[in-house]
Amino acid sequence: MNVPLKQEFFNHLRQQLFGGRLTQVQVDGINAIVASWNRLGKTDDKRQLAYGLATAFHETAGRLTPVRETLAASDDQAIARLDRAFEAGRLPQVKVPYWRKDADGRSWLGRGFVQLTFKRNYQVMSDALGVDLITDPARAMELEISADILVVGMRDGLFSGRKLGDYFQGERADWRNARRIVNGLDRADVVAGHAEVILAALQA
Repeated sequence: MNVPLKQEFFNHLRQQLFGGRLTQVQVDGINAIVASWNRLGKTDDKRQLAYGLATAFHETAGRLTPVRETLAASDDQAIARLDRAFEAGRLPQVKVPYWRKDADGRSWLGRGFVQLTFKRNYQVMSDALGVDLITDPARAMELEISADILVVGMRDGLFSGRKLGDYFQGERADWRNARRIVNGLDRADVVAGHAEVILAALQA
């Protein structure tokens, strides 16, 4: 695939999504995701790319760089924050604290452009990408690997069983339900709005 990014694209995003200021870190993140898309996306449907970028924007709280769960600066800080939230009953959907270190000292907390959690999901992405995320799960924080996890995971439905092509194909464009690719309908309308802004920028 080849989706080139023009200066008009960044100008549009700067004004419509980033409040007038776009950092080099955010530009680098966008470029990494688009580069991954051009290598691995298998379609030039800009709606799919826009939704992938919107997902990364939402999952990283606008930072558009790989982050740890809770936006922590270290694994230990993330684990401590998650433990506190769990013990206070603020994570009712969690039955097993997946972030706690295993016998090998590895934590399977959320990392990346999209929060990859649980050892089994790290294994799925390791197999899909040919990258060993089990020996060193922190590699999910590397820019290129994180971008590939986002693109391949959304392309092939590796996060939830639902994929980009289920929602954007031909005349079909279901911006709201596409959220099911990653996280049910959590903040679905918000992510859909971001995606439509990004699509307009790609078309600028």
